[in-house]
Amino acid sequence: MTVAHEPQASYDGPATVVVDDTEQAVTVTLRGAFQPLDGHFHWYGRIVATPELATLRSGTDVRLRTEHGESEGRVSDRDPWGRLRIAGTGVPPF
Repeated sequence: MTVAHEPQASYDGPATVVVDDTEQAVTVTLRGAFQPLDGHFHWYGRIVATPELATLRSGTDVRLRTEHGESEGRVSDRDPWGRLRIAGTGVPPF
């Protein structure tokens, strides 16, 4: 059964990162908002550090999946705690 889900302003919880057909369970903190200047929903957040994602480089395109949906995103910088920043445009994965 598929349940319709409206995009939310935030999501904190479990997710799956898909890179080159490899899936990795992660925990994410995501936020987002509709931007009237370009007419798109922009979402962004952090992926909690895992040993499996330690080699992921800035600029890598990934697929992020939650229980609410999935979306393409791009990872960028790491913060001092090793978390990866991720951002995307369009229908968010939450």
